[in-house]
Parts: sequence; structure tokens; C-alpha cells
Amino acid sequence: MKKFNIRKVLDGLSSVSSSSSSQPGNRDNDIQETLQSEHFQLCKTVRHGFPYQPSAMAFDPVQKILAIGTQNGSLRLFGRPGVECYCQHDNGAAVIQLQFLINEGALVSALADDSIHLWNLRQKRPAILHSLKFNRERITFCHLPFQSKWFYVGTERGNIHIVNVESFTLSGYVIMWNKAIELSSKAHPGPVVHISDNPIDEGKLLIGFESGTVVLWDLKSKKADYRYTYDEAIHSVAWHHEGKQFICSHSDGSLTIWNVRSPAKSAQIITPHGKQPKDGKKPEPCKPILKVEYKTTRAGDPFMVLSGGLSYDTVGRRPCLTVMHGKSTAVLEMDYPIVDFLTLCETPYPNDVQEPYAVVVLLEKDLVVIDLAQNGYPIFENPYPLSIHESPVTCCEYFADCPVDLIPALYSVGSRQKRQGYSKKEWPISGGNWGLGSQSYPEIIITGHADGSVKFWDASAMMLQVLYKLKTAKVFDKSRNKDDKPNTDIVDEDPFAIQILSWCPESRMLCVAGVSAHVIIYKFSKQEGATEVVQLLEVRLQYELNDVESPEGDQVPSLPTPGATSSSQPPAPQSQPSTSSSSSDGIRDNVPCLKVRSTPLKQSAGYQVELVIQLVWVSGEPPQQITSLGVNSSCGLVVFGNSNGLAIVDYLQKTVLLNRGIIELYGSNDPYQRQPRSPRKTRQPSGAGLCDINEGSTTSEDRCKSPTSGSTSPCNSDDDQKVPNFLERVKTKSRMFSKTIVYDLVVTTNHQHFYNGGGRGGAKMSRKLSLPTELKPDLDIRDNSFSRSRSSSVTSIDKESQEAITSFQFCETFTRKTDSAAAPSLWVGTTLGTVLVFVLNLPPAGEQRLLQPVIVLPSGTLIRLKGAILRMSFLDSTGALYPPACEPWREPNAPNDKDEKDRLRKRRPVSVSPSASQEISENQYAVICSEKQAKVIALPSQNCIYKHNITETSFVLRADMVQMNNSICLACFCANGHIMTLSLPSLRPLLDVNYLPLTDMRIARTFCFTNNGQALYLVSPTEMQRITYSQDMCENLQEMLGELFTPVETPEAPNRGFFKGLFGGGAQSLDREELFGESVAGKASRSLAQHIPGPGGIEGMKGAASGVVGDLARARIALDERGQKLGELDERTAAMMASAESFSKHAHDMMLKCKDKKWYQF
Repeated sequence: MKKFNIRKVLDGLSSVSSSSSSQPGNRDNDIQETLQSEHFQLCKTVRHGFPYQPSAMAFDPVQKILAIGTQNGSLRLFGRPGVECYCQHDNGAAVIQLQFLINEGALVSALADDSIHLWNLRQKRPAILHSLKFNRERITFCHLPFQSKWFYVGTERGNIHIVNVESFTLSGYVIMWNKAIELSSKAHPGPVVHISDNPIDEGKLLIGFESGTVVLWDLKSKKADYRYTYDEAIHSVAWHHEGKQFICSHSDGSLTIWNVRSPAKSAQIITPHGKQPKDGKKPEPCKPILKVEYKTTRAGDPFMVLSGGLSYDTVGRRPCLTVMHGKSTAVLEMDYPIVDFLTLCETPYPNDVQEPYAVVVLLEKDLVVIDLAQNGYPIFENPYPLSIHESPVTCCEYFADCPVDLIPALYSVGSRQKRQGYSKKEWPISGGNWGLGSQSYPEIIITGHADGSVKFWDASAMMLQVLYKLKTAKVFDKSRNKDDKPNTDIVDEDPFAIQILSWCPESRMLCVAGVSAHVIIYKFSKQEGATEVVQLLEVRLQYELNDVESPEGDQVPSLPTPGATSSSQPPAPQSQPSTSSSSSDGIRDNVPCLKVRSTPLKQSAGYQVELVIQLVWVSGEPPQQITSLGVNSSCGLVVFGNSNGLAIVDYLQKTVLLNRGIIELYGSNDPYQRQPRSPRKTRQPSGAGLCDINEGSTTSEDRCKSPTSGSTSPCNSDDDQKVPNFLERVKTKSRMFSKTIVYDLVVTTNHQHFYNGGGRGGAKMSRKLSLPTELKPDLDIRDNSFSRSRSSSVTSIDKESQEAITSFQFCETFTRKTDSAAAPSLWVGTTLGTVLVFVLNLPPAGEQRLLQPVIVLPSGTLIRLKGAILRMSFLDSTGALYPPACEPWREPNAPNDKDEKDRLRKRRPVSVSPSASQEISENQYAVICSEKQAKVIALPSQNCIYKHNITETSFVLRADMVQMNNSICLACFCANGHIMTLSLPSLRPLLDVNYLPLTDMRIARTFCFTNNGQALYLVSPTEMQRITYSQDMCENLQEMLGELFTPVETPEAPNRGFFKGLFGGGAQSLDREELFGESVAGKASRSLAQHIPGPGGIEGMKGAASGVVGDLARARIALDERGQKLGELDERTAAMMASAESFSKHAHDMMLKCKDKKWYQF
């Protein structure tokens, strides 16, 4: 008779109930949990990387702070290396201009929505003090004179308004365009493109109009002194510091120099890049000079720096910055288009000799600083972490609390990679002070890129600095001919793109998987390795051996038993690159997608190639991209899987231990109904898709759709029956179609999904990219949906739910219910929510480990959850995280000392195994998280003691077991933007915050949690956002952030001596308060602009997702408790009301009874 198990009954009831957590059965080992909801709060910390889509720039020459504005309304402020700040305009409009209040700790920003904002920089988190929104005019140019509180605003209509920056109110003084230009002129001069005051006479304002007209306006007399006209449009204007000359740049590539008192004709016309005709005619027109700056020096000729102006015949030439100094002209080519540039000078005073020393050039994707003081104009080495996007980021991992010797080791090998030829001077942007944070633990971020490179970053103490760069593409031959493209069979471009990273910080083993179905294993060494040939393993990983060749696909393969699976070894893999074997009809077979270089490879200090593994074509079918990866240094194993199956490789012996299709992994325990699959000739999505993602509109329905939504059994609708019948007829003639047509037929119905599964074998693992899993047939085409890659035509033929491997975890644990001791094991998770467990029999350490084989045995254990498995981890009997065993790092290129090597080899691996004295029952807990739910399973009994349904309407993209406050919790990020944490092992909700209003593919691909309450994601193609979910860190954030503003004395004004009064002495005597104040100029029209007070000045304010959001999260989590209390209060109130009514009734009755009685009748 079958034994009745009440625990299973309760577990089944809990899975269909709406309650979030079930706790069936009695647990002897109750674990004291210390984490509470008040330990959690969510807020942004710092943003690293290059500002995405920059649009404006400003520099404070006294504070030495640089500000950059972007097209999405964000501001990035940079001081000395390690001091940077991010802030955001609420409306998200593009920043068109920035102006510092020099040495005042304030910044004015002008936006494309015709608003101006005053930012307070004297606090660690800058905030807006005032805003002014123009209603009737469009802002085109702004100017704030040095040490003035009156801000000039030029508009599209050609008018100039004046704003008091202290009160942010408009003056009644307005310069109208029709008064500024000639009265006889009938045409509108166009928008204002320039405003500046004469350097030695503040009462004279130079106004440039787009049409080519320049006006010198007398502020006192309110009329134009001079008007200068040229027949080409103006782009910018710059003064000579003496105030006698100015220079204009024009749309025909020319520069005109004007004497102030000679408006009739320009003093000089220069076309820097124009060819000068011999007959004295005008030079040929060139491209517009977008900006020019005119800077003087005491000891020599002035500098003229300009952008643009190249001749039209230089097609394909890169953008250039031109530096003209005396008779020499230097043309400096840039990698990207120039957005803006600024010349840095020794003095903030416009009427002093400028003495330029550097030029800051803001490019579309880079920031370059040029040293003007050295010959050849070398650039400064940029100390900011602005090269995150040097090649697009395809995956990302974050490690907090690493071994302390890791960062110095990576820095020592990375310092040898630095380029030479930089300027010897110090970085000129040097303002601000570092924060005084108490964080002392090392943090490392690893990024994988589209060109196959891997970068290691030091992320400690809120900073970011590149440590080391690894180029994985070096191990492959790159095709030199454009026509020779045998190497890009799977992807159209970026064939070396990194898809998954698996890293073990203790052993320093690194394993990467690329989009061309290749895996590379690296060992770390501080010494250069001997030149050697790259070792290669080729793996034939296919779905069903019996069925690949069958065009009909109507036979179900026999399923091997667990014993047969373990004992039957696959054919020995080739250790050398195989030659292409093709059948008579040209079907490719046993050919890898990339060719490993046959020439010797120099192994520099750092990460050195240990082994390359490549999946090969099988019977004309390309290998499927790898979806999961794990490495374990204690076992010496690497494991990887895809939608075809699973392979385990011994990287010490360079052999394949296991190579099985997914169905074969189940053996006789397969719980799913499957039907055979026909051959496919699909190509994988391009590697470029990993980085250049269409981020268009995604409906909320798509965002909330789980990639594994749908039944695990085949779908048998009428439509699904019709499609195979049609395609069966097509299939018989498929050999007549070209490969291109077949590709087009299949790819048009493919969805891309950036899949977020994966486990770690002694290491973390990155998010999956373009998972080629085919699940429930879905004919609804949405390119930007969050559904996995579903090829409708193919899945309809197969009529099956294809399964893919999604996660791995190595651990020394109990694999069967009857186990009395823990043993090394591998836990494998799949897209259908299944966890399979394999036992690893390892030879003894030392020489025998290299000679005897590792035996992999299926345990027969099978655990099922709802949704694809994302993460697996283990707790010991006290509830502490039970890490996988790992080998401590040792120098692989050590001197050939046999005794030393033996001593190192016999060291026991770092492991936290349960002691033999512990009781066998409920010794460990397996924590398994899928896209939909989390389960805690007691081992070895395999009873589910806790279960929590994480989300019903969405699905989890990333899950990590993280350590915080000397405890452990499960952190989850959902596709609907929610960030949640759950206690372990009880799976109590501790935090639930709707952090991101929308999620896009980049965030889904790069989001990762780490220890001590930290997380990060790529917020744009060039920027990395770090956040914290720790209450302690939120409270200490102010101390950890750097300060932008530091008290600095303003340099003394130059002694003007002889020049005093040269222009009527206006510079000294002009009283702007008298001119622009309300008493003289009157009030401006109220309808012209609207004043909006800002929230600035609150020093203690947190980030956008800080205090209020944290309070809301705690409020939501405590909702049930408060609801219960309110319900009890309501019941008490009702009881009191009933009691009061009863008392009133009795009192009334008594009154009626006693009303007519006399006193003596009582």
C-alpha cells in the first residue's frame, strides 16, 4: 500500500492557493532569520560611463568642474577622477546649453522645451532651486557674464530677454529684434545664435543673428551702436580679449574678423580648409564652421580653435578639430562627430590675456582633452570610466566582497596594457573632493563585449576604474577577405561576441561562451606563458541522434535508462580541428563555426587560454547557441548546455565526460510528452542583436508575458494541426529551395528573447542573449516582446515543447533521499522548470586526478517548478550560504620545482562541507528559483518546506542569492520592473518596489545583484547604473558621495590701467541693477514666462528612488499586518457601538418606567 504523505498534500494545496507562501509540516531545524523589511530600502547610488547622446557642455575655470548635458535631459558633472555626479531634469527634454555661475556652486541649464533651470551644486546631490518656463518664445542661445546675476536669453524670434538668476524673474528690459537691425531692412534677421558682452565694456552687448547680421547694442542708450553684415549664415562669434576685434564663423567654411569700429567691411576673411584660386576669386565653399574660439597668449600668436569647415571633396574623412596658431594649422582627426568643444584658459576674466592650455572636445561617444602647451598636441589620458561602450556591452557581472588580492593582481597585469604617448601633465579637470565612505570591501565588475573582449573593473568605494582587458578573439583566425566568410555561419556580424561569463574569484578561473557556439577556458597567471598551440575540443551536441537524418520525423527514439546514460560514453572528441566533411549534396558536417588559429599564440601575463571548446555542425544543421555555462575549479570541470543538450568537459584532462541530448538526460524519468523533431536549417540571430537592440514601444501585455508561458505538453489546436500538414508537403521539396529561402522562411517568424537564466558553478553567470529555445507555437509576431525565440513554422512541424538548459550549480550535497553523506554533484535546470541532479565521482587529488577519469552518474532525482529555472543555491543547517568547493589560485607558470608543485597540488580545495558529526536528516537546504516561483527543499529528504509564488502576471528576469547584514536573502528582478527580496529559508517577502516603469532588453540582459545590498544594470548603451537595496547604505550614501563644490578664492581681476575708460569707462561704471531692475525697467509680461520654484536646497534629500519609495515598499509589505489591526479595530468599534445602543435602550426604558413615580415609591 502506498504511504500517505501529508506534506505532499499540503504542498499540492499551496500550489493552487493564492497564498504566497506555504509552510507545511513540522521542521525540527528552525533557523533564526535576522533580516527584516526595515533592513531594505531601494535607491540609486552612482552612474558610470559616458553620457548617452550628449548635447551641451560647460566648464567652471575656477572650480575646475565639467558639466555635460544630454538629449534625454540628464546632467553629468565631473571633477577630479572619482568625483562625478548624475542628475536628471524631470521633463526629459534635451539640454541645449549649460552655463556655470563661475565659482558660485551653481549651474544654469537651458532645455529644448524652452525652460531654464538653476541647479545648486553646493550639495552632494545637486537639485533645482528655480525654473522658468517660456510660453511664447523658443530659446536658442543664453549668456551669463562673469560675476553677473543677469542672464541673457536669446530666442527664435530674434528677441533677447533678461533673467535675474537670484530670483529667477524676468526683467522688463527686452531687446527687440526690430530695434536691433537696420530700420530699412525688410527681412527678419533670424534666431539669435550668439550673445556676449564686450570684454572691456560691459555696457556693450554683441548680438549675432543667424542670417549673418551682428549688432553691437548699447545697453544704456537702448540702441545699436554698430551693425555688421555678411552674406553667409553665422554659427558662432568669439571676442579678442582686448575688445577691439571679434571673429565670426560661417556656413560656407569661412571666418570673418571684424574691427569693432569698422562695420562696413570685415578686416579679414579666412577659409582655413578652402583651396585658394590663383585669380584672386573667393575660395571654394567648404562645410560650415560650427564653432570658433579666439584665445590670446602673452608670449606668442593667438590660438584659433574651430570645428568643421572641411572642404566638400573630403568625402569619408573623419570629423576634425582645427587648431591654428600663428602660421601653423593642425588638423586633429576625431573618432566620432564633434558635439561641442571648450578651450580651457588660465583666467576666468574675459578681458585678460587668456593663456589657453587645453581643449576639451565632447564627441558623440567620447571625451577628449588636448594639451595645447606641448608640440604635436598630445591628448591627456582620460581617468574617467568612459570606455564601457568601446565595444557594445553584451553581458555583465558584479562581484562584491572579493578576495583582497584580486584587484592588485588584475591591476598589475593590466598596467602593462596601457598605451603610450599621452601628455605628461595632470588631468586638468580636478575639482571637488572624494567622499569619506566606510566601504572597504573590494568590488569587481566584469563586462563582456561584442568584439569578444572582456573587461575587469575595480568598482570599490563608489568608483569605477578599468583594471584589465582580455581579447578572446585572439585565439581565432580572422578572415582577411570580404568574400571569404566561412567563419560567420551562425551570426552575420560580431562572431566573437561574448554571450555568457562564468568566473570563480577564488581560483581566478574564467570561462566565456560566445555567440558562435564556442567556449574558452582561461587560467590566470602573473607571468608570460610559453608560446604554444591552442588546445581544441570539438563537441557534436545534437538533439536526437536517431532523428536528425530523418526527413519524416515520425519515429519516437528509444529513451535510454539512467544506467545506460551514464555508462555509454560518447565517441572520443577530436582534439585537433577537423576538416569539413560534406555529403554528396553539400551538407556540412563536423565543421565548427570559427577556425582556431594554428600559429603559436603568445600568452601575455593575465588570463591565458587553457582550452577552446567548439560545437560543430551536425548534418547540415548549425550548432545552437550556448544558453548556460558553469565552471568549477575544485572538480576541474566546465559544463555548458543549449537547446540541444548538455556537455561536461574535464579541462584538466582535456576530455568530454558527458555529451547528451536533453531527452537522454531524463532517461526513463521524462515527465513530458514529446514527439520527434525534424531537421532545421535555421540561422541564429546576428551577434549585433546582442548590443544593438530595438528599444521601441513594448506593450504592457508583452512585457508581462512569461517566456515559458504555455503548457509543457504539445499544443493540439486546430490551427496547429493544419500548419504541419501544409509544411509536410513543403518539406518533401525543401531540397529544391536555396539556403537563403529557407532562412527567410524561418527567420521572419523568429522572436528574439534575451534570456535571463543560468546558474553558477562556483561562479556567477551572465544573462543569456538570443536564446534559440522554441516553445509553445505562437504565430503572433512582435519583434520586441519578452517572449523567447519562437520559430512558429518549425515548432508547428515538431509539435513539441523544446527544452533548453538554463542553469547549473556545482555543490557537495545529498543527491538522493537515501544518501547518508554529501558528495560532489551537478544540478542542472531547464526552461521547463525541471532540475536534474548528477553525481560526480572524482579521482583522488594529485597525479591520479590527471590520469583517472571523472565519472558522471545520474542520481534519478528530479525536481519541478513553474517556469524556467534561473538560480540554484544551497544553505547549511544553520541557514548560511553553502558555497561550492573551489581550488585556491596558484601560479600555473611557477618554476619547475617538483616538490613545490606536488605540495601545491595536494592542497585541499577550499570547501565548507558538513561535518560528519552532524545529523543526517535535513542537513542542507536547496534553494531553487524559477521565473515564477521559489522553493526551499530540505536535503536529503527532498521535502519542499517552503514555497513562494513570486509573480503571477510577469516573470523573473534575474535572481541571485546574496549575503547582506551577515545573513542571506533571495533578490529578484521581474520583467514588470519590480525588485523583490525574500528571506531565506522561509521565503518571506522583505522588499517589493516597482523600480523601473518600463524594462527594455538591455536592462533585462545586464541586471545583476551582488552581496551587501548592491546591484547594477546598463541604463543606456554607454552608461552603467548602480543601485542599492540596503537601508544602511541608503542612509550612509551622503557620506560616500564626493563633493563637487569646494571653497576656492576667485583670482584677482587684471589691472586694466591704460585701458580704463578706453570705451567710455562703461565696464567699471555699468550698473546692471539700475538698468534691469524693476524700478527702472518695470515688470515683464506675466504671460511670457512662468516661474516654478524647485525642490533644491534640501541637503538631506535622497535619490529619486530613495526615501519615499522605500517607505512605500515597507508599507506594502506590512499591509496585511495593518489590515488585520484595522479589522480588529473595526470589530471593537462595532462592539462598542452595539454596547452603547444597548445601554441607551435600557436607560430609555428605565426613564419611561420611572417617569411618573414619586420619590417615596422607589
